[in-house]
Amino acid sequence: MTPTLHRAAATALLGLLLAALPALAADPAPAQWKRGIEHQRQGDLGNGTFLNPVLAGDRPDPSVLKDGEDYYLTLSSFDAYPGLPIWHSRDLVNWQPLGHAITQNVGAIWAPDIVKHQGRYFIYFPARTGERRSNFVVWADDIKGPWSAPIDIGLGGYIDPGHAVGEDGKRYLFLSGGDYVQLADDGLSVVGTPKHVYDGWRYPESWDVEAYAQEGPKIHFRDGWYYMTTAVGGTAGPPTGHMVITARSRSIHGPWVNAPNNPIMRTRSAAEPWWSRGHATVIEGTDGRWWMMYHGYENGFWTLGRQALLEPIEWTADGWFVAKGGDLGQPLRKPSGSALAPHGMALSDAFTGRTLGPQWAFFNPALDEYRRLRFSGDGLVLQGKGSTPRDASPLTTIAGDPAYQFEVQMEIAPGAVGGALLFYSDRLYVGVGSNGEQFVMHRYGEERPTRLAASAKGGRLWLRVTNNRHIVTIHSSADGQTWQKYPVQMEVSGYHHNVAGKFLALKPALYAAGNGAVTFRSFRYRALD
Repeated sequence: MTPTLHRAAATALLGLLLAALPALAADPAPAQWKRGIEHQRQGDLGNGTFLNPVLAGDRPDPSVLKDGEDYYLTLSSFDAYPGLPIWHSRDLVNWQPLGHAITQNVGAIWAPDIVKHQGRYFIYFPARTGERRSNFVVWADDIKGPWSAPIDIGLGGYIDPGHAVGEDGKRYLFLSGGDYVQLADDGLSVVGTPKHVYDGWRYPESWDVEAYAQEGPKIHFRDGWYYMTTAVGGTAGPPTGHMVITARSRSIHGPWVNAPNNPIMRTRSAAEPWWSRGHATVIEGTDGRWWMMYHGYENGFWTLGRQALLEPIEWTADGWFVAKGGDLGQPLRKPSGSALAPHGMALSDAFTGRTLGPQWAFFNPALDEYRRLRFSGDGLVLQGKGSTPRDASPLTTIAGDPAYQFEVQMEIAPGAVGGALLFYSDRLYVGVGSNGEQFVMHRYGEERPTRLAASAKGGRLWLRVTNNRHIVTIHSSADGQTWQKYPVQMEVSGYHHNVAGKFLALKPALYAAGNGAVTFRSFRYRALD
């Protein structure tokens, strides 16, 4: 072959390679969720696969109990009451709400653990107020309740209790920081004082993390080994911080040996679809496959809170487990089992019932907060409290979609102010309120004008709030048919923990302030594409 032909062949080959590079380098097409109740996204794709999240929206610190063919789950509920929501599933992907395990406000509830012992259900959880923190337990003989009043078991210096039964048949709580303590046989009090048993696993100093924060220990037993699966790296901060580690021991009392493949899972790059992944419960499926359920922030949507994610794991020949889900950006094969009912929960509420719907929770309620509620059969009557959303204990609900819209009708009595919000905390919220004649804008957790005078007339109006990927638009109507756009739009991508703390989420909310009452009717929610 002549040099000219050599050059021609090389040029042609190079052209073919360059033409192929875009196809080789291209990422897979973004996967799409199915749409369910109110157009909310759902993980089950209907073809034997699922796409995370399996439980969208603010579902942090998931603790999962396998009970025969059933799975039960509870979560951190923080300042929302009723708290400790309980969900039920037969396949780990489709979940239906069963109710709540606590109504009495004992503080912000963090990282619970749900277990069953000798036929009785227990939930252990830490709670904190501005003055103190402690650990509590509630129990029930039926998963649907009634649940006991919260019992304070002490341990004020710890969070994230994880229940275990040792080879001696005794019950124990594992705690943040690598300590553990024995429980009384009935599980309702502590025996003795905590002891240190585990030093954790240290990641390279060069990694970008929030803090070491060894927390969330969950114990499971397999083939003669106790496994302690723990979170380190901090649950917020840099997207690459949070992670799952594990250790094992032949005895509940240690010594605990770290897995050679720690961390089992972490977000390695901010380009991944899920950030700050960690705080896992390890679960055996009904078909013998194994899974981890944990939480993570959706890329670009810290505002939605930490969402519940499901990942398959596999066991190695030497008795450790490895994560097999990758970055969770693509569909995965479903666990065994089938849905008992449509996944999720409707957020819309006609307010014609006689009780507060399961989608609603007060923010940081007083002990007598429920006295503010009256159910007329033609609307929810909420007595005013405070003067702004900051001190009004709004009613909130959890949205799990990056874009959504909700609207509500309000009848505002003289002396009251009612409104519709996106509420993060008493420090940070956005929306509009009215005394029936004039509006007040809530922006950055502040009011403009700073105070809305009580109206002697009150009035009736409709409010519509649209949150389209952090762009908030508000409309009002005098008849529910003709809508007028509020003259100010807002951008709320910064309404999250890394700005305002508290590990919360931005939630649709309703509030009533002042001396009068507000009647709410026809709350309607719909997710947007």
